[in-house]
Formats: sequence, structure tokens, C-alpha cells
Amino acid sequence: MDYRNELKNCNRIVVKVGTSTLTYENGNINLTRIEKLTRVISDLMNSGKEVILVTSGAVGVGVNKLKLKEKPKTIKEKQAAAAVGQCELMHIYSKFFGEYSHIVGQVLLTRDVVEDNHIRENVVNTFETLIENKIIPIVNENDTVAIDEIENIVRFGDNDNLSAIVAGLVSADLLIILSDIDGFYDSDPRKNLDSKLIRVVEEITPELEACAGGAGSSLGTGGMATKLTAAKNATSSGAHMILANGNEPTILLDIMNGDEIGTLFLKK
Repeated sequence: MDYRNELKNCNRIVVKVGTSTLTYENGNINLTRIEKLTRVISDLMNSGKEVILVTSGAVGVGVNKLKLKEKPKTIKEKQAAAAVGQCELMHIYSKFFGEYSHIVGQVLLTRDVVEDNHIRENVVNTFETLIENKIIPIVNENDTVAIDEIENIVRFGDNDNLSAIVAGLVSADLLIILSDIDGFYDSDPRKNLDSKLIRVVEEITPELEACAGGAGSSLGTGGMATKLTAAKNATSSGAHMILANGNEPTILLDIMNGDEIGTLFLKK
């Protein structure tokens, strides 16, 4: 069966970008890539798709804006950096999307949102209203009050898991996680040259979880294990998930075109 062709019919798409996609290795903002990302998402919107963007990078961008020599160590310093970075990040997104005539809305989430039915209903209504009005929701964890993500003691984990939760909240057809790796491998490709890219995952088995090891990028907080958790959450809430490399944001158009890119996790 040609699962990839099905992706052409996906209408509501959550796109997650990690810190490694938004910044250079030296921590500075990669404006060229962000500009391309906003152009491609704007184009998807123009074609009639509904797109929700889940973004990491607030702490990284804050560190850069504040000209700090290194990433802060204490939670309060990280949260201060996130507060500055969040403004800067939204400013950049708003500016670039504005150039393509699209309006953005900021949605900051904390874990109680998902656990409290009443709050969750309100959040869903907010998302639906933004989407109805063709406004692109830009979602991040509220790092200035939530210490989970900053300490990385996993509720949302990295924003990978947050993006899967958002996919569930908005009943998305597809979640695309853009990372600094080409997809899900049977072992860490950075350590094993013979590792193979797994193209389609029909079910997340214990063997597959063993493959996840702990490979993660140096800048973000999300390793392969969090991506697998995200895949479990997304697929069980009825969305396909694709893990692909965000180096070249036009990859989003290729994915929607049904090209064989990255790893496709099939919805339940």
C-alpha cells in the first residue's frame, strides 16, 4: 500500500521545529532557514492546508539576544533567557510571516492544560478560532513558568512531545517533526556507519524502542527517545507522524507531495 500518497490528503498539519533547525551551531539565529520555513508554511496555507507551528528555541534565542557567553545553568536564569527569547522569536516569525501576508498568534502551553478538562476545552476552542480565521498558531511551552521543559524532566519532554499533544488537541491529520537527523535509524547513525534509515513504522515495538538509545542533538533537549514517545502519542490520537531533517525547509512541500522522505509513523 502506498502510504505516502495518503499524505497529500492530509489537511491539518502540525509542524515542529527544534532549536537545531532554527540556529547555527554557534547558537546564532539562522535567519535564512527561518525565512524559508515561513515561506514554505505560508505556501502550504495558500494551497488550502491548515498549519500549526510548534517551535523550540526560546532559551537559545534569548541567550543570543542577551549576548551571554554560554547557556545559563540555573533555572531562574534559563527562564529569564526564555522570556527575552520568546519575544524575539515571535517578533521574527511575525515579521517573516507578515511578509507573506499571514498573521500569527502565540499560544504558550503548560502541562496543566492537558490534564484539566476545562482548560483543555478552552485551549481547543482558541486553536479552532485561530485556524478558522487563517491565523497561524505558533506554540511553545511557557518556559518562564514551566520548569519541566527547562529541566527536561519530561512531561512535554522536549517540544517533540508538546507537538504530539498539540496534534491531539487540534485533531491533526499529520505531525511533521523537523530535526537535525534524516529520520529514525535502527542504531545511532553518528556512531554506526552501517545504521539503516527505517522508512515506515507501522507499530512501535520494544525492539524499536531499544534502537532509540539516547541519540540527541547538542543544542536541543530532544533525543530519539522523546521522538518515539511523540510518535506514540501522535499516532494513537489519529495522526500520522513524519520525522525528517529540517535543514532544507522545502522538504515540507516534498513530504506533502508524497515523496519518500524521513520516517513515516502510521496512525493507529
